[in-house]
Amino acid sequence: MSNQPGKFVIGLTGNIATGKSVVRRMFEHLGAYTIDADALTHRTYAKGAPGYQQVIDKFGKWLVNKDGEIDRSKLGNLVFNDRDAMQQLEAIVHPFIRQAVDILMQRAPQRVIVIEAIKLLEGDLRKICNSIWVTNAPQEVQIERLIRKRGFTRERALERIHMQSSQSAKVAIANIVITNTGSYDYLWRQVSAAWKEVVPGASKTEPEPVVKKQGTTGADFSAKRGTPKNSSAIADFVTRLSKGKQKMTAENVMEDFGDKAYMLLHLDGSLVGLAGWQVENLVTRTTDIFLEENLNKQKALETLVKEVERASSELQSEASLVFPTGELGSQESLWKQLGYERRTPETLGVQAWKDAANESMPLGGSFLFKRLRQDRVLRPI
Repeated sequence: MSNQPGKFVIGLTGNIATGKSVVRRMFEHLGAYTIDADALTHRTYAKGAPGYQQVIDKFGKWLVNKDGEIDRSKLGNLVFNDRDAMQQLEAIVHPFIRQAVDILMQRAPQRVIVIEAIKLLEGDLRKICNSIWVTNAPQEVQIERLIRKRGFTRERALERIHMQSSQSAKVAIANIVITNTGSYDYLWRQVSAAWKEVVPGASKTEPEPVVKKQGTTGADFSAKRGTPKNSSAIADFVTRLSKGKQKMTAENVMEDFGDKAYMLLHLDGSLVGLAGWQVENLVTRTTDIFLEENLNKQKALETLVKEVERASSELQSEASLVFPTGELGSQESLWKQLGYERRTPETLGVQAWKDAANESMPLGGSFLFKRLRQDRVLRPI
């Protein structure tokens, strides 16, 4: 059970392509603090981290790329094809992951903590959970997702699925089983219903605060995190402001909620702007910003961005990366007033920040950077 007084800890697991990360995002929409324990693995053997030299000593210098970092692709190819190598890597990184999880839990202001880990039931993390949730999907659905989303061949998909421990064994242990066959609306209804049933006081969860900024007409801008019930409004807004270049449906937005959150900007009760953003591995990435044309861009953007930063700080984000396009991307002075500067991935210093920048960088584009906190959250490990 949880060793953190006042915290309710949910352990979230399930095999590959069953939708763990999508469900974890849904927990964020419900007000939980979520931890991707598997993503923390990369931080434990980044250059300068405590697992870096141990991994090199165990597997060899051939893993190191020209930047001095351990090549995750090479390491992944090694351990996913050799069970003994996987166990050796886990023996190195799991103690550091446990330390990192404890640090994040202690610092989190949220009462409910969700820990996503594919090896949750095989390790020590299981011992600190009040409730075990397992995502489940038929094997053919797993195969289809791996082929469509990761470019796997059918043979490679089956190989990865069969390398993992029995899904039925996980389901047998679970307190809650979430069936993910492809409908995001159905998935959301399962998660929200189980949340109300299992989490103490969940039905009394307070709404997120609304941040206001005086607009140009005497009215107030207000920014608030969107929820799945706003999916139709978000889809219509993005389709209209992109002039049809991004044609979206409510189902598209529901699918997006598995990867990111939406911050909605209102003026006089009308939706006038939004930002699509996510916090992953303690880095905020804002990849979509849409604003109505006739707004005071400075006040509108300030309200929207500040609320994304506030919500990110609650998720312990260390840095914010923004990828604006079109006119917004060229307004250097406006972004400078908000504390952002144009950067390239190579100048960021922290590997997790570089990875986030490279993963989200549009072809031929650039991004803006702001450090949200001076202390590094996971520096103690």
